[in-house]
Amino acid sequence: MLHLPALHEEVTAEFEDMEGMVYLPGMPPVPPSSFPLPVMDKKNPNYTWFVYHGRRFMEADGIIINTASVLEQSVLAAIADGRCTHGVLAPTVYPVGPVLSLSMSSPAEQPHECVRWLDAQPPASVVFLCFGSGGFSTATQAHETAHGLERSGHRFLWVLRGPPVAGTQQPSDANIRELLPEGFLDRTKGKGLVWPTKAPQKEILAHAAVGGFVTHGRWNSILESLWYGVPMVPWPLYAEQHFNAFTVVTYMGLAVAMEVDRKRNNFVHASELERAVKALMDSDSDDGRKAREKATEMKATWRKAVEEGGSSYFALGRLSEDTRKGAVRSRQ
Repeated sequence: MLHLPALHEEVTAEFEDMEGMVYLPGMPPVPPSSFPLPVMDKKNPNYTWFVYHGRRFMEADGIIINTASVLEQSVLAAIADGRCTHGVLAPTVYPVGPVLSLSMSSPAEQPHECVRWLDAQPPASVVFLCFGSGGFSTATQAHETAHGLERSGHRFLWVLRGPPVAGTQQPSDANIRELLPEGFLDRTKGKGLVWPTKAPQKEILAHAAVGGFVTHGRWNSILESLWYGVPMVPWPLYAEQHFNAFTVVTYMGLAVAMEVDRKRNNFVHASELERAVKALMDSDSDDGRKAREKATEMKATWRKAVEEGGSSYFALGRLSEDTRKGAVRSRQ
């Protein structure tokens, strides 16, 4: 966002039509196809607003951001030394994350059915598929997903939502019999669970049986996955999720890439999902091993950031002190 006004002047074509990569300070070269949806079309009024707010951010006294310095060191350094803003120093950035709601079900409550199913599975053996409050599958995509999961040979917990009912925007509870291939549930009985409505994502990610997460990649889901040390396969759907997918795969090394056809409403073929799940979950997969090791490492450093003396603890203290000083100056 801080660098977008400069990119707006430098790149005259549409980002999706440009050749080569986009260079963002502190990041590896970014494919234009990974740019956030509102930035892809310069004729879209939303693009104009993004550029406008990129400029207005420079007028702020500070920017509070839900990340930790350990996670995005080079990006934060690029902002701090003015590389994002053509040498003009940006406002102070306060990386106080992860800011998460980690409340779980009360011990007195009956565990959710998904959690009870996970209790019967071996450690780190289940790949969890969940796509947030706005993610759903058509029958065509659900068939591809089902075939990919079945052919992967891995255990799975799949939160499957149906398309919105006419006149609504939110996904509907899935009619499993209509969405899934004939015989799929019988063939995967005991090895997979398809859940047709909302599920407790945090409790599932925290479970020892979960070894991987196929996610739409909204930032909050990424933060939760990091908190519990679960490596990912990003399946971006909308908004900034394609950029997040590039970030967790290429910049952070916490995920295994999967080919998503953005021009076909983010369609994924069965063969590609099968490959990605195997790459993430197979014990002899080099890509999966690296992502698992990085996720385990990040789990520890991520939690230390918010402990007393950690980087986010320090950033929050600095924010409090700077706010107090600003209030004193305004009274004077």
